[in-house]
Amino acid sequence: MVDICFLSRGLTTLAGLLLLPFGSLAASQIEDQAEQFFRSGHTNNWAVLVCTSRFWFNYRHVANTLSVYRSVKRLGIPDSHIVLMLADDMACNPRNPKPATVYSHKNMELNVYGDDVEVDYRSYEVTVENFLRVLTGRIPSSTPRSKRLLSDDRSNILIYMTGHGGNGFLKFQDSEEITNIELADAFEQMWQKRRYNELLFIIDTCQGASMYERFYSPNIMALASSQVGEDSLSHQPDPAVGVHLMDRYTFYVLEFLEEINPASQTNMNDLFQVCPKSLCVSTPGHRTDLFQRDPKNVLITDFFGSVRKVEITTETISLQPDSGVVESSYKKDQMVEELMEPLKYAEQLPVAQIIHQLGMESQMRGAPREFLEAVMN
Repeated sequence: MVDICFLSRGLTTLAGLLLLPFGSLAASQIEDQAEQFFRSGHTNNWAVLVCTSRFWFNYRHVANTLSVYRSVKRLGIPDSHIVLMLADDMACNPRNPKPATVYSHKNMELNVYGDDVEVDYRSYEVTVENFLRVLTGRIPSSTPRSKRLLSDDRSNILIYMTGHGGNGFLKFQDSEEITNIELADAFEQMWQKRRYNELLFIIDTCQGASMYERFYSPNIMALASSQVGEDSLSHQPDPAVGVHLMDRYTFYVLEFLEEINPASQTNMNDLFQVCPKSLCVSTPGHRTDLFQRDPKNVLITDFFGSVRKVEITTETISLQPDSGVVESSYKKDQMVEELMEPLKYAEQLPVAQIIHQLGMESQMRGAPREFLEAVMN
């Protein structure tokens, strides 16, 4: 009997020793899954989309920006998390043969203006100062919420800019310009103030790569439509409108984004390849040395979408009611019931009666004594 007991204990110990590596392996797998689950580290997405050009012949720049706006909204970023800046209103331009529309494809196949476009900064509001204030959060307290970038240190931000530029600058409305140094310093302020987790910067302009040469803040990935010394060319001429409808680089980027859905596993390396020189004529560039993650592990939807991370389980989870929560809920219900009671006007002062009484008193002061005694009796 004793031998059997010792044998049983020995087998139990041996089984425990054998299961130990499997337990640690399972724990390691769970950690890997958790790391994969929260791999991007962000909890919300924002987009700042800027068209810096005015005048009818720059129609394509407005169409560029509205096309990106349409794509990020389709992939889940709401208007409340998009700051849209358009320097001109092409939809209402007298030259527009189709009023209240902006098309991004020839033969007027796709209207990117639509019925639900919310422009936050328009016309002369689109300035270098306002753009930098939006990024850094240095805006007046009276500024409405729709014109604010209310990001935090868990925000992934997409910044898209298009217009006319040169070596180290981008023009705003042909009247002022922002330099690559000013832009780099603004991003550094954002990082110091914990206004982003990761940032994707895309610019479609001539010599666009010069705009990200001076970046020095961490967790920034940048893409440009052309290298220093190169022009960024237009695309999709339309005889009815009389101008080009889009720029080449943005056209092929958006053609790529049309194949993306919120559950796509397409990564940033795929985005780098969408517009080779044979299509763009210019040479697109990108910079990833400041970015901590490998671009092949960065999903397109980490910046262009707003996918909420959820974990699906088939197990039944029973939630125990918290007495404090129940009591709080009861108090809220009571307050709602009190508010639902019909409202009544407070009793007002009988102003007319008071005036009449004062008039009577003044008359009585000048009346004969016999009359006053008669009234009092």
